[in-house]
Amino acid sequence: MELLAPAGNMEKLKTAIYFGADAVYVAGKKFGLRAFAGNFDEKELQQATQYVHENNKKIYVTVNIVAHNGDFDGLGDYLNYLQSIKIDGIIVSDIGIMQYAKQYAPDLDIHVSTQANVTNKYTAKFFADYGAKRIVLARELSFVEIKEIRDFLPENVELECFVHGAMCISYSGRCLLSNYLTNRDGNRGACVQACRWEYTICEKSREGDGYEIQEDNRGTYILNSKDLNMIKYLKELKEAGVASLKIEGRMKSSYYVANTVNAYRRALESLEKNLPLSDEIYNETFKSSHRKYTTGFYFGRSDSECIESSMPVQSHEFMAVVVSDQKNGKVKIQQRNRFAVGDELEVLSPNETFNKTIKVEKMFDMNGNEICDAKNVQEQIILKTDIALRTGDILRKEI
Repeated sequence: MELLAPAGNMEKLKTAIYFGADAVYVAGKKFGLRAFAGNFDEKELQQATQYVHENNKKIYVTVNIVAHNGDFDGLGDYLNYLQSIKIDGIIVSDIGIMQYAKQYAPDLDIHVSTQANVTNKYTAKFFADYGAKRIVLARELSFVEIKEIRDFLPENVELECFVHGAMCISYSGRCLLSNYLTNRDGNRGACVQACRWEYTICEKSREGDGYEIQEDNRGTYILNSKDLNMIKYLKELKEAGVASLKIEGRMKSSYYVANTVNAYRRALESLEKNLPLSDEIYNETFKSSHRKYTTGFYFGRSDSECIESSMPVQSHEFMAVVVSDQKNGKVKIQQRNRFAVGDELEVLSPNETFNKTIKVEKMFDMNGNEICDAKNVQEQIILKTDIALRTGDILRKEI
């Protein structure tokens, strides 16, 4: 199965590839559903595609807005450009955009977005007959339903499913809450995540007298969904016929991307060796930001079991990223959060140094001066360690 990772910018893309993703999905500056992510202009898309292909991986570009008439201005040229730089596929929800792609970029593989709400085998077959290479199924499906869809389709049409990350409280993400409250359309890339805000309720006869529903000391989040976590059930996903495992999170941090991709890559390696998932790998999913976890609808559970009532938490914090390989007992790192001599840092790596610990004993600034406190934002530091750290490895600290 393909491990597909989010990449909101070039740093996250390189992080995803380094930690074991088989493919990444990105967005251009328009036509995608994460307008507030860093995203890629046309030159950056070309650079990203070149980098991914040099590493023998794949790149898919989201063109998945729910389009209005005016959204088609410039779309043909954009699709033709994506074809010219040889991306591996576009993720589309709108049938009109699919038709445009056939006209302006007929060589592009079309992946039907989860926004298209494919919840049954007949709709899936329609898109397959229309020429879709892959269908990203709605999140509201069970293993049984996915298997029925798989058996109903031609073998050359792939199924992709979300396995990890935030979920919309609205059906497969088609939501008007952001648009209604702020005039920013989530279906056209501008969601403000209004479902994450704090809310009060008001009894009808007491208009204006609001009551805050307290779930914790930070308020209540009655419209939130729990986060999806399927790392324990990769075998079931494979048996259902899923070809691509999709991690949500183009707006998440590089550390989230690294941590989650690393965990799922190691889980897939265990599956390939017919080994059970270790507690060490499962516990990795708690080390970066998340809400309470759920398996969503895969086991046919009701909507109420997906409701969340708390803020995100994580057990570890991103301290630094390695910017050059360890040599002669020293390694160059870039600080991301404050740490000091005496702290114990844990290694996040796709290599054999994974989860090793470093007791910070000596570190130096780039002028060779010994320092005891890494407190300057994104300062480059020389850290003394005998652990064979490599460029791209991450150092984190338990909170």
